[in-house]
Amino acid sequence: MKTIFEPFRIKTVEPIRVTTRDERERLIKDAHYNLFGLHADDVLIDLLTDSGTGAMSAAQWAAVMRGDESYAGSPSFYRFEAAVKALMPFTHIIPTHQGRAAEAILFSIFGGPGRNIPNNTHFDTTRGNIEASGAAGHDLVIAEGKDPGGLHPFKGNIDLERLEFYLGEHGDSVPCVMTTITNNAGGGQPVSLANIRATAALARKFNKPFIIDGCRFAENAWFIKQREAGQGARSIPDIVNDCFAEADGMTMSAKKDAFGNIGGWLALNDDDLAEQARNHLIRTEGFPTYGGLSGRDLDALAQGLTEIVDEDYLRYRIRTNEYIIERLDALGVPVVKPAGGHAVFVDARAWLPHIPPLEYPGQALSVALYETGGIRGCEIGTVMFGAHPDGTETPAPMDLVRLAIPRRTYTQSHADYMIEVFEDLSRTKDSLRGLRIVRQPKLMRHFTCRFERLGA
Repeated sequence: MKTIFEPFRIKTVEPIRVTTRDERERLIKDAHYNLFGLHADDVLIDLLTDSGTGAMSAAQWAAVMRGDESYAGSPSFYRFEAAVKALMPFTHIIPTHQGRAAEAILFSIFGGPGRNIPNNTHFDTTRGNIEASGAAGHDLVIAEGKDPGGLHPFKGNIDLERLEFYLGEHGDSVPCVMTTITNNAGGGQPVSLANIRATAALARKFNKPFIIDGCRFAENAWFIKQREAGQGARSIPDIVNDCFAEADGMTMSAKKDAFGNIGGWLALNDDDLAEQARNHLIRTEGFPTYGGLSGRDLDALAQGLTEIVDEDYLRYRIRTNEYIIERLDALGVPVVKPAGGHAVFVDARAWLPHIPPLEYPGQALSVALYETGGIRGCEIGTVMFGAHPDGTETPAPMDLVRLAIPRRTYTQSHADYMIEVFEDLSRTKDSLRGLRIVRQPKLMRHFTCRFERLGA
């Protein structure tokens, strides 16, 4: 069948307020051309992030009702812990209120001045937490991962030769090795099981802990099943288990592949590291059996982890992205290919070549998508990754616009509307102007910086 079939029924609906273009032009100007500054009820289709924006199932809402709010030793925690360990064979599961809290705890241990942390590509909060500790993050994705139009099946893979050279060169300054699955900043591209195993082997060779940022682990496992030799007949839970069996720890935003509206965890195997992490958790998040979450949240996540590995859901999820990418490609809109797991990524630098990288073509396109059709996306480019701790700025490797698809939230008609907005915008794109930043913080500027439109 060619029709994308949502493998669920909808029993609760949320209204969308329909705005006019004149309204949207005023609203985005008032937000200083930063999409994060918009009120959510002024957005028609909100693709800013897939983090915490998905729809929970009836079974998850039922689980919420049995959440236990005991301060210590809640049965909700033990159900949550069992659900995590059923997929990921770690010794210690430490809940946090979301993924960046897990990162903050991890880099309170592994970070610090003079330390260097390699990854395929660090995403924004990961890099922010590393740099806040005084350490530096380094991206070692394969060359194909920087080619938006290339069709390599695992463009998220870390470059093993570069990693081995890096570990040999930096030696004692490297506290751990990381891999992000899927590789969000590189277009939601997957990492192969073979690459995970080889990365783990290199980490062991140099006596370094191997940490996986596993936010979209189920989507990554689906790609392994579909694209990697010898994996097609295996179940998604078995592939997930094999991925994390290679790791010494993981960080997780459960707002992604656990169908949660909030939540995360840090998992570790080393007893001493886990004790340090729990001590930090108690100071900043809460007791180790709730970690900043309600028992209701923990039970919702436990149920969500059983639903995310459903192959009918994953097939629909990835096919939705493929459909949008195929339609945009037919319109001549340059997109990151092949389709990633959680989002459609548009190559703004290629589509708007008249806007230089330091005038932020990704941000210009994001603003235009909102003005034209009320779509809120997110720049993944020079605004997000171009600034350096010393105050200098250089173009990021790519200037992308991420259209992150919330889980179980929008339908195919919303996808068709998105495509129509791009079709309208294609007629006027050459008249779009760049922006300049007029106010910014020192770290993670994209969340709160202010822009002005050039030539206005």
